[in-house]
Amino acid sequence: MKHLLVITSLLLSGMLTAQTRVIKHTAVKSNNYGITYSLPKTALIVTAEVTKVTCEAGPYYKYADKYLGVKDAVTENKVYYELNKVDLVNKGIPDPDQTYMVEFKAGTVAPYVYLTEEGLLCSINAEYTPETTTNNNPGKTSVQENPLLHTSVLPEELLMAGSTAREAEIAAKQIYRIRESRLNILTGEADNIPPDGEAMRLVIEQLEAQERTLTNLFTGSITKEVIKQKFEIIPYDNIEKEVLFRFSNLLGVLDPDDLGGMPVYITLKATDRIYGPETKEPDKKTKALKGIIYNLPGKANIEISMNKNILYKGEVQVVQFGSREGLAPVMFEDKKAPVKVYFYHETGALKQIIQ
Repeated sequence: MKHLLVITSLLLSGMLTAQTRVIKHTAVKSNNYGITYSLPKTALIVTAEVTKVTCEAGPYYKYADKYLGVKDAVTENKVYYELNKVDLVNKGIPDPDQTYMVEFKAGTVAPYVYLTEEGLLCSINAEYTPETTTNNNPGKTSVQENPLLHTSVLPEELLMAGSTAREAEIAAKQIYRIRESRLNILTGEADNIPPDGEAMRLVIEQLEAQERTLTNLFTGSITKEVIKQKFEIIPYDNIEKEVLFRFSNLLGVLDPDDLGGMPVYITLKATDRIYGPETKEPDKKTKALKGIIYNLPGKANIEISMNKNILYKGEVQVVQFGSREGLAPVMFEDKKAPVKVYFYHETGALKQIIQ
């Protein structure tokens, strides 16, 4: 039996604002007072956040301790990856096998329905405003701890030096000159003091930038890039330690069948199953339902682990482990006081009824 579908993709955007778009549909004579909608099935979206660290040694790393007293300079060019965290969210996707029609009788006062762009049911006879969520963690960001070299700040003497040892000596002397100049400006002992606070700030910033650039010739550069890898799982039954993806400190996130990394396992166990694969003819009840059909989701516990370390643990609602019920059509026949109904569009479950 099919029970797991994995799709991977890179999230490359920066600040993301996610909002479900909804569309208002009015039941009128032209559509026979009927509006078609779909119920969702559950897709679990797993996001692995990985940091790619790129280290580049400076040309004078051998002299970092001698001239600057730095003992932890980058001594070789290398790239490695760190797995920061794993998150999981529940997402409803239209189930093509569960499509229904909201039917109203002619004469009902302005009946209308709000659906998502995918046709998932949000509300009946009620204005619906989707929630907006902002992802403050960019999908892909770069943080350069040590900026790369700008040759414009190098003294002419250094550019003309004949050996690496001589270059390192000249660069170190220039660093100390810059530090001395900054100190003289701050203490008021410089010959040419900036005329105001803003000018002083700009001068100090330029001196600090020059110092960092020269210092990096000794300490090296480190660039950190945060990348989010997304996986989509559609469960149809329990899952027992299946490989979701693999991770390598040298290669990052890998496909499940790539043996170059450690396996990251996912385990899913139904805890509240209304009906499921073991039930004969699970759709028999649904076929007899009338009115507005909605979902009663089941529940499941999920655990994601790597090398015996738990990366994620939680409980989620799973439509595939649930059943369906129906709201009686007579509820919507009161012309004076139409019933308002709200649904959770991610699960198709009933949220609220207002009479």
